[in-house]
Amino acid sequence: MSDLTLTRFFRADRTRVFDHLTRTKLLLEWWGPEGLTVPVHALDFSRPGPWFSEMHAPDGAVYKVSGQVEHVDPPASVAFTWGWHDDAGQRGPESHVRFELHARDGGTELVLTHSGLADDAVAARHTEGWTSSLGKLERRLAAPPAA
Repeated sequence: MSDLTLTRFFRADRTRVFDHLTRTKLLLEWWGPEGLTVPVHALDFSRPGPWFSEMHAPDGAVYKVSGQVEHVDPPASVAFTWGWHDDAGQRGPESHVRFELHARDGGTELVLTHSGLADDAVAARHTEGWTSSLGKLERRLAAPPAA
């Protein structure tokens, strides 16, 4: 099993960052790597319960993932399970994702941990995906808050 940890700093308060991690409308602004859309989803990490998303690539590939929101502690942390679905819709091995938020130097430090991944190659692919997604989140949080 392999784990990954990514840390990012945002010049935004914890509540704003937490909202972007948990509220559907805001999640959809950054969820998924660059170039993918998320037209089918039940993304709400603001309360315990099931979630899923379908990420669509420009080449027509569809990536389905689902899980359970297990822990919500506003504005400090949220945790959920993660499992990819194969082409037949069968859910594969489950891993765990946790976002932790810490107030730091006039902003917020995000620590993302994705644990229980099958091996280092799978962890590397997830690192690429999360890095791309967090880049989108960083750009979104750098913009002024919507009125």
